[in-house]
Amino acid sequence: MAVFAVTYTYSADTADTRAEVRPVHRDFLRELGEQGVLLVSGPYADGEPAGALLLFRSESKEELLALLAKDPFQVEGLVSEVVATEWEVVLGPLAQHFPSAS
Repeated sequence: MAVFAVTYTYSADTADTRAEVRPVHRDFLRELGEQGVLLVSGPYADGEPAGALLLFRSESKEELLALLAKDPFQVEGLVSEVVATEWEVVLGPLAQHFPSAS
């Protein structure tokens, strides 16, 4: 199974709506984590552009993007851009947890 780095970009004018939808968005992601699909996720820090970084396991980019289309943030139109990039893990303290690491 491949690992994908996903970036979400949010429009600044959606901050209030994102705050309202955040609990169901996090429930959605939490469920993916329990299934072993989501590896880690989180928003960028204050002062950075509005967005988030998420790491997933998936059989394909297409399968992952179809799954992410069900994310409440996407359903509500709060994500202005989604970029999924297959990522080859090679080095670092967490690399041992990824099958692609060498």
